[in-house]
Amino acid sequence: MLYTNLKHIESASEHAQIINENENVMVICGRMGPMCIPVYGIAEDIEGEYKHVKFCDMEFDNPESHVIRSLPEVKGFMGIPFTIYYKNGKVAKATSSIQTKSQVTAILDREFATVNA
Repeated sequence: MLYTNLKHIESASEHAQIINENENVMVICGRMGPMCIPVYGIAEDIEGEYKHVKFCDMEFDNPESHVIRSLPEVKGFMGIPFTIYYKNGKVAKATSSIQTKSQVTAILDREFATVNA
């Protein structure tokens, strides 16, 4: 179990539902380890600033997380967490290992930019 305040994804079907029902989704797939915890914390801290993004986590060791672990975008990844950014149900960006807040927000701003009319 992941001890975060993010929405927990527990099955492949729930994962599919979330990425298909939300335009912008960030899923952090990891463990409660030293490279993952800071990324969960960043997502928790900025969730209120990015209301147009659905922030979720998924346990790396859950067999259901094969939907993330088998993505072609993560094939060469060597460290966790795998952070996947989905736009309209498709992978827009994928990163691995620890990230800084500025790295995460740069991706969010680029991939999930809001257009003010």
